[in-house]
Amino acid sequence: MVGQRLLMSISCFASLGVFLFGYDQGVMSGIITGPYFKAYFHKPDPYEVATMVAILEVGAFITSLLAGRVGDIFGRRMTLFAGASIFTLGGIFQTCSIGFKTMVFGRIISGFGVGFLSMIVPVYQSEISPAEHRGQLACIEFTGNIVGYASSVWIDYFSSYITSDYSWRFPLSIQCVIGAILALGTLLIPESPRWLLDQDMDEEGMRVLADLLGDGDVDAPKAREEFREIKEGILADRLIGDRSYKSMWRRYKYRVMIAMSAQAFAQLNGINVISYYAPLVFESAGWIGRDAILMTGINGIIYILSTIPTWYLVDIWGRRPILLSGSLVMATALSSVGYFLYLDKSYTPVAVVVSVITFNAAFGFSWGPIPWLYPPEILPLAFRVKGVSLSTSTNWLFNYIVGEATPILQEAIRWRLYPMHAFFCICSFIVVYFAYPETMGIPLEEMDRLFGDSHHHDLENASLVRATGTSIIEPPTLHKRASQSGTPKASPSLGASVKGWFGARAPVAESSARANYQSLGTGERTDDE
Repeated sequence: MVGQRLLMSISCFASLGVFLFGYDQGVMSGIITGPYFKAYFHKPDPYEVATMVAILEVGAFITSLLAGRVGDIFGRRMTLFAGASIFTLGGIFQTCSIGFKTMVFGRIISGFGVGFLSMIVPVYQSEISPAEHRGQLACIEFTGNIVGYASSVWIDYFSSYITSDYSWRFPLSIQCVIGAILALGTLLIPESPRWLLDQDMDEEGMRVLADLLGDGDVDAPKAREEFREIKEGILADRLIGDRSYKSMWRRYKYRVMIAMSAQAFAQLNGINVISYYAPLVFESAGWIGRDAILMTGINGIIYILSTIPTWYLVDIWGRRPILLSGSLVMATALSSVGYFLYLDKSYTPVAVVVSVITFNAAFGFSWGPIPWLYPPEILPLAFRVKGVSLSTSTNWLFNYIVGEATPILQEAIRWRLYPMHAFFCICSFIVVYFAYPETMGIPLEEMDRLFGDSHHHDLENASLVRATGTSIIEPPTLHKRASQSGTPKASPSLGASVKGWFGARAPVAESSARANYQSLGTGERTDDE
């Protein structure tokens, strides 16, 4: 499989990563209202419920910070594998829980896996996607997250008919199966070509680019030009020298602040008041028990459908118009939820459902997908994983704050909770309008020009690389695959894939680019800096 089919297949498979933490976000919302769950955990109070739900974000916050270093050292695939494996382990503890402490332990272990997955999946997606389809593929990935959320709600609903503890154990067990599938599948997908080239694994990187952009033809002009652009950016970045978090903050503070603020507003705008506690919201409006879960399931279906228009509009309208329009609709919908709860009339249950569905649809169209797309595309390769780790950790920090505070605030300030989040929606509108540049259609290697934050020394280095790079940055000459010369070639077995992944790096030919990447004008290697 090569070309567009390979790209779409990888995108859909990578979406399993975000499916998992979407599933995990939704699965607790249904089971915490179930009678067997309440009985087993001795009718947990709002503080215990908040802890069981939100403790996952603590684990996710920790590993999303660590994932930046792990992703740079071990690669995108290995980080994806680690996240899926850890998540599955946590799911087993939750499924086999024997009490409050075991459930909390399982949730935080799953959080460790979610932290890796939520950081590395957007990075991997952005690095394999061509500029003209990057937005669409990232939005398809987010739809996977919402499919996970909606699936968990409907599984909760049908499991509510089970008259035993399996009514909550079964939904928790599903995440283990999906996590195992994702872990095994990472053995078969290609590594990020940008990471491979950054490690001077140029032949492997060229092969991946040929598969993605040249239908497997290693001589395809588009694939070879992409190789030159990526390698040019890598060589210029190496002349920077220091790739620490401190250096990233000093050099790209504005970009990092945009990336972190996008994820912060995605949570402050109120989505997890609905995602984590939708049945409780509907119960407060008059829908009781299983009916509250049913309303949550219907909301989930519309939530999925709302993400689809963004697949096509994100690379036509751009990022900014989508975020701005979403902020306004979300603010209006949340204000309506608070207003109808305040009135407490006979029509309040239906009015609240309509308002919540409108809010979710607006979020799924705008502030759901774009904050996951924006950070990896605005940050330079040298700092991409570190920057995305900071933005993702911001997501989980505010995720935890909202998840922990919501059941408490629902009792303390009741309907006033929703106008409070509507206020944050207005704040997000103002920040986007004045601070977020449009990135639609701009290649990752050209973001420096958009932001204009590269230092004069960096620009000189980049110019020097471009001026002298014809022979240095020329893609390696590779032998065509047997399938390209007309001879059928068998697909590699799973065992071979595993051996190739965990084994040592493939030897690089003497003519490989690694031997030729010398420091410009000095004869010294640039990667020694």
